[in-house]
Amino acid sequence: MSEPEPSAEKAQAPAEPSQAPADASAAPAPPSGSENPTQAKAGTTLHQLAGIQIKGRAPKTGYERSLFGSGWKDPDRNGCDARNDMLRRDLKGIEAKPGTNGCVITSGVLADPFTGKRIDFVRGQGTSTKVQIDHVVALSDAWQKGAQKMTEEQRVAFANDPLNLLAVDGPSNASKGDSDAATWLPPNKPFRCSYVARQTAVKAKHGLWMTKSEHEGIKRILTSQCPKQAIPAG
Repeated sequence: MSEPEPSAEKAQAPAEPSQAPADASAAPAPPSGSENPTQAKAGTTLHQLAGIQIKGRAPKTGYERSLFGSGWKDPDRNGCDARNDMLRRDLKGIEAKPGTNGCVITSGVLADPFTGKRIDFVRGQGTSTKVQIDHVVALSDAWQKGAQKMTEEQRVAFANDPLNLLAVDGPSNASKGDSDAATWLPPNKPFRCSYVARQTAVKAKHGLWMTKSEHEGIKRILTSQCPKQAIPAG
């Protein structure tokens, strides 16, 4: 989750038996539609999930938002900060403030992935926060799963990585907080496959780990709903 701007701009699978059954042919077949991540097709999130390390959550001690940079940066150096880049990417019918080279988005329409609802975005005091930029893998969650070992430059890159950013409904973003997939999923069920795929891709890209319950939760969604879910581009 990303913190609202202060101004108007505002699962690892159960352990396998140590030995195979005496008659391997008698072993039960996996449920229809399910796949083992270690046997999943390359290019799928299930395959990528198999490479994510599983460890316990590290202490949150020492975490501060500022460790991931102060405010939004311009990672692609196009003159626009990451927040406005994401508004431009994710909203339709956008309008920009004159004289800003299209960098300050003043209005647009969001088809919110978290709720499935339409949100009319208007920049201004009391309205900007209706649409927030979510860190799909929350900064605090990242801190507890490997980001403590990152350099400052790597953490700033993580916090502004478009792969890890989505324009979403503000109240839903607040509800998510710094939860991972074991404790929070978007209310919009059809989006859950894309959501966990993006979380997995972000953690793989930045070398972060998952807890066992998080890994299991993601695997459960993928195997039951979308075993062929492709790895997100980015």
